[in-house]
Amino acid sequence: MGMIRWSVVSLSITHRNIRQQLAALQRSGFRSKFRLKTVDRTYIAQKGMDTIADHARQFVDTRVADAFPKNDGRQTPMRGHPVFIAQHATATCCRKCMQKWHGIKKGRALNETERTFVRDLIMAWIERQLNDAFS
Repeated sequence: MGMIRWSVVSLSITHRNIRQQLAALQRSGFRSKFRLKTVDRTYIAQKGMDTIADHARQFVDTRVADAFPKNDGRQTPMRGHPVFIAQHATATCCRKCMQKWHGIKKGRALNETERTFVRDLIMAWIERQLNDAFS
């Protein structure tokens, strides 16, 4: 019998409970301050959620998925794209935040399960922001 990979077990449990993860992030004074602005909502409406999800995939893959991302801790702008805002709100903006909030260790590349989790968390936050605007 092989060893249990607790990081994957823990991640899959968290993945099934994205709502709980978002609720925990919302309790953070810093994370809860992030909101989509009108310009972000307009951009999403113009591009569509499929395009935004593709951007999330691209940004995760090119900015935070490597074992040692370039400029880690400063690679995600604070504005300029809805995914950037979502990354800060969901603590997926850098490897230090991902380790602290999601238990994804620094110093190794994200595996596909982790990449999917990060993208799904980002997109869930964006969807929640859009839904909150209409409620």
